[in-house]
Amino acid sequence: MKVADVMTRTVVAVRPETPLKEVASLMVERGISGVPVVGADGAVVGVVSEADFVIKERGVERGRPRLLARLFGESRQTKRELAKIEATTAGEAMTAPAGTVEAADTLKSAAEIMAGRKINRLPVVEGGALVGMVTLRDVKQVEMEDWEKATVADIADRETARYALRPDHPAETLLNLIMKKGYSRLPVVDGGGRVVGIVSRRDLMETIKMMAYLEE
Repeated sequence: MKVADVMTRTVVAVRPETPLKEVASLMVERGISGVPVVGADGAVVGVVSEADFVIKERGVERGRPRLLARLFGESRQTKRELAKIEATTAGEAMTAPAGTVEAADTLKSAAEIMAGRKINRLPVVEGGALVGMVTLRDVKQVEMEDWEKATVADIADRETARYALRPDHPAETLLNLIMKKGYSRLPVVDGGGRVVGIVSRRDLMETIKMMAYLEE
């Protein structure tokens, strides 16, 4: 089965000059975790994701956007993060180059790219132009012969349990784990180790949007 067989063809995309506030509102309203950024020729030039907003919000919240530079020097990664912190448009905040798949690629290829990049959606292109989106959920909806033989224990990410949050943990703890470990969501446990909830990047996005409105 090919990517083209399961991808979404009605795609939400933005331009490099689109204000970040519009991008955030669009993502929250559509319930999506990222949007492709396309140039005038329709080619995908980058992707804006929840992780990009987390980087920006993390720097703004601290009120010291140059802290990374002072601590670690002007490395290439630091420069990229500083640019995101100071970004006001999609083009400034996006992750580039964008990870993409061709419509003719197999679902296995798409799944491998998503796993390698720790993302859950990919722009689908034909000849470099955006034609759709494929998500991890799309891939999982396709039956695989081995799935019936596997148990939760076979595929569980046991490391995640080490980073479970407590209800009284500050938001910055979650931001740090998202940045350092690449998690999109983490369990929240009580004093007895029982799971009482889940906190996700989307929860942070809702908070960021509300903060933006309150600051107007």
